[in-house]
Amino acid sequence: MEFQISTDKDRLDIQKVHEEVAATYWGKGRSMEETMMTIEKSICFGMYNEKEEQMAYARMITDGLIFTYIMDVIVFDPYKGKGLGKRLVEHILNRQDVKMVNTVALKTMDAHSFYENLGFKRVGGSEMWMSIERVKYD
Repeated sequence: MEFQISTDKDRLDIQKVHEEVAATYWGKGRSMEETMMTIEKSICFGMYNEKEEQMAYARMITDGLIFTYIMDVIVFDPYKGKGLGKRLVEHILNRQDVKMVNTVALKTMDAHSFYENLGFKRVGGSEMWMSIERVKYD
């Protein structure tokens, strides 16, 4: 499937992003104003098909050196189950400002094996936190 990933926030289907995030366990109850704030304060990724329709969304916050936090990874219907989520997260992980950080983290309640296949490991005894750790501390 042909696609393009863009960080241009003007291309985002904000209404669709809000509806999809608000329908998740982690975004339940999030208002449109809160969705707008998360978009404003984050680096956002839209995945688009050849017709410019948005198929997926994710966002991250990073300092480009120590820490990156990936959030709101969502593939929209009817595009689920086609490997697009994996391609989107791989795209994020391959960015120079993410490849250089010591820790890439995220939280999930139901996609542990998906993220483990991308190199994430569970953090301590947490049921939700996962990370890629590139620096070992003594």
